[in-house]
Amino acid sequence: MAVTPAQKYSHNVPRRLLSWYLAVRLVVACLFLGGTILYQLQQGSWAVSVAARFLTYLTLVSILQTLLSGFILTRIKRYRHFVNVQICWDLLFIVLVIYLTGGVHSLYSFLFILVIIGASVFLPRSQLLVVASASSILYGSLLDLQYYGYLPVFVGQSLSKDLQHSDVFYAVFLHVGAFFLTALLSGALAERLRRSEEARERREIDYGELERLNQAILTNINSGLMVVNAAGRIRSFNHAASKITGYRLEDVYNRPIEAIFPEFDSFDPVSLEGVDRGEMQYRRSEAETLILGYSASRVVDRNDTSLGLLIAFQDLTEFKELEGQLQRADRLAAVGRLASGMAHEIRNPLASISGSVQLLLEDDKVNAEDRRLMNIVIKEADRLSLLLSDFLTFARPAPLQIESIDVASLLDELIALLNASGQFQNVIIEKAYHGPNRMNVDPQKMHQVLWDLLLNAGEAASPAGRIRVEINGGQGEIIIEDTGSGIAEADRDKLFEPFYTTKDTGTGLGLANAYANIGAHRGRITVESGSLGGARFIIELPDQCRVV
Repeated sequence: MAVTPAQKYSHNVPRRLLSWYLAVRLVVACLFLGGTILYQLQQGSWAVSVAARFLTYLTLVSILQTLLSGFILTRIKRYRHFVNVQICWDLLFIVLVIYLTGGVHSLYSFLFILVIIGASVFLPRSQLLVVASASSILYGSLLDLQYYGYLPVFVGQSLSKDLQHSDVFYAVFLHVGAFFLTALLSGALAERLRRSEEARERREIDYGELERLNQAILTNINSGLMVVNAAGRIRSFNHAASKITGYRLEDVYNRPIEAIFPEFDSFDPVSLEGVDRGEMQYRRSEAETLILGYSASRVVDRNDTSLGLLIAFQDLTEFKELEGQLQRADRLAAVGRLASGMAHEIRNPLASISGSVQLLLEDDKVNAEDRRLMNIVIKEADRLSLLLSDFLTFARPAPLQIESIDVASLLDELIALLNASGQFQNVIIEKAYHGPNRMNVDPQKMHQVLWDLLLNAGEAASPAGRIRVEINGGQGEIIIEDTGSGIAEADRDKLFEPFYTTKDTGTGLGLANAYANIGAHRGRITVESGSLGGARFIIELPDQCRVV
């Protein structure tokens, strides 16, 4: 069932207003009735003045009714029926007071107006007209009963029986007009007051909702936010800032900003200058350094008074790594295009040189020294031809031929081949994997990648070190690490670039080809310091390469 505006409003009548209504009604009843009782007693004794006794009893009943209503008010949650009962009681109470104090000549008929005004606080205009009508009916009925002599008269009561018809009509006319005029005016004013109150409450609700939204944004935003006051001390620190830095609000509150971010040591607490936007390195722990991007803006109040700085910062570490990978991929693509053109231009004259030298070797007149030099030329030409083949493979990688293979079995074969070569006899290879680990990869390219990584690990671990090979099929990872001297931090960014090598005899294409082959699978290969003391190469393959 739909709730009318009147019902909705009466359900939300504040208990405080009803308490005030009961208190004011009690004061008015005691004040006016008490004065009337004293006046009646001056005209006659308590035993003689029956009207004074009835007024006293009526006052006591009013006090008890008010106390009982106050007690009930603390126990109820809906006020509509409570308000209606109180107004009915007030109307009947006023009729009795007017009857006991002279009827048409009573001075207390204005109490109806007070009830109508009080009812306007709790009732809408339509119901307020009902209260005015009830007041008019009760007052008119009382005067009619008095006019026709149907009301009993007590000893000491000044209730006139000889009334003129015009006097009764005039009194009813004036009072009814006053009742309805009061209802219309007080109803209009009360309605405007209610609208203003509802508008104010809506604004307050909007402000509360805005505060909750702001709090939710500060809590859930991915950027770290902190407010630094004019003294250079941190006054606010949101959840993302705690997540990035590892500090809680309790840890940084009111601490100088340079104690948490040394990059801000030039911060001027007076002019609030020295901080705009930029990047900085933040050492979160001994083993972890983050790259943070930050921006700052001034915080002012409504009077344009500076309150400090709002500094927003984000963790750009992964973004910088991706940026480096993209730059590396661009360099590799440029080198690949160059290599594709140059390889053909070099291979043809190189084949001519090698063929010509081989023809010269067939001449019996060539002495031993020239023959030795010619063999060196042929050997270097073959090595250069092999280098060009690797270069062309890097520059023009063949399309992937994806198959479901057992990577563990492939590694077993490569490890056996490495042990059989006799090149790394004293190097121990540990297998940190068990059972089959199937992946959807290109067998040839994966074979080349793993073989190059095992050769590099064997050379790093020689003459008597260890290599550990690990497979994490659930995460698509293949890890190869060694006990060698590791790779310097300055060499890691260039390690996968073509022709960059840390070995005296290397070509610098092995890891570049491995990087390109893993990239063709939409994966990535990274290097870090391993737990064995040397380098740790990690191959990470995407979800589509994993076999569930």
